[in-house]
Amino acid sequence: MWEPICLTLAAAAGNNIGKVLQKKGTVILPPLSFKLKVIRAYAFNRAWIIGFLMDIFGAVLMLRALSLAPVSIIQPVSGCGLAILSIFSHFYLKEIMNVVDWMGITLAGIGTIGVGAGGEEQNASEISIFRLPWLAFFITILFVLLNGWLHFYKRQRREQELMEFEVVEEIIYGLESGILFGMASVISKTGFLFLEQGFHEILVPICILISICCSATGFYYQTRGLKHGRAIVVSTCAAVASIITGVVAGMLALGEELPSSPTARLFLLLGWLLIIVGVILLVSSSRLIRRLTWLYRRFKQSGTDRNFGQRSGSSVRIRDSSPSAIIQTTTLHNLLLSKAKADS
Repeated sequence: MWEPICLTLAAAAGNNIGKVLQKKGTVILPPLSFKLKVIRAYAFNRAWIIGFLMDIFGAVLMLRALSLAPVSIIQPVSGCGLAILSIFSHFYLKEIMNVVDWMGITLAGIGTIGVGAGGEEQNASEISIFRLPWLAFFITILFVLLNGWLHFYKRQRREQELMEFEVVEEIIYGLESGILFGMASVISKTGFLFLEQGFHEILVPICILISICCSATGFYYQTRGLKHGRAIVVSTCAAVASIITGVVAGMLALGEELPSSPTARLFLLLGWLLIIVGVILLVSSSRLIRRLTWLYRRFKQSGTDRNFGQRSGSSVRIRDSSPSAIIQTTTLHNLLLSKAKADS
């Protein structure tokens, strides 16, 4: 079980780091087009070509991992690619990481170990031909509902003449992209299961082609969400939805099962949970740090104001009690006159 997990980690690292290098290379490049001059500029850009090759190599490793292990194991572990990307960005791109980032990396790493310790080898499950149409039907209905919900909020926003995205729209875009990413892994795994059960070899490239289409559509929805909405909401929903989709669809449609041993089952479930929490922390670390800093400053300021109010109140009470001990000028003058008359 450790071999496909290591392959998945290497694949996720290649995909995420490759995209970062491609993005870094495009800073000095023109928009991609089919012009020979533009293609030559991309081909001779070292950062972009290395990132592109790493991305392709990561996709090949992911297919190999899916051929060796259940998708309910591979898909959650692939979420650790964000942890590897964070470490790469810290040491190579010199990006500053906060405490929440390191917590997310640690939880994702512990979750991966839990998945590796709890996962067990499974025999090739018999794919029920009747389950796959039901899965496709369920995903279609889910997308119809999500898009209907999305169009409702878009129309409501236009009627109210609001410019900013609603939170619901960001969540929907993230969920749709994450579901498509998860289904891409499930479809690829389906092709390998067909091959193991004696079906025609042509089904493998067909399933991989459909998987690529799902991933491309997922990137389209994710890009739409990132362009108009907040990256933290879209990325978090996409990452969590991708993991949950891979696990649920793998168990319901592909017949994958939880480990038979209670201890292994506990390790696996805890591993899934820790990976999801770690991914959420990595995606939302910057916003979470800002929120905690704001709360700390507000609490500190309220404590300072409270102490200042208490000191002001005590000083007022001291000033209020002092006039009773002071003799007014007119009273002192009368006393001196009366004493002078008595002496005379």
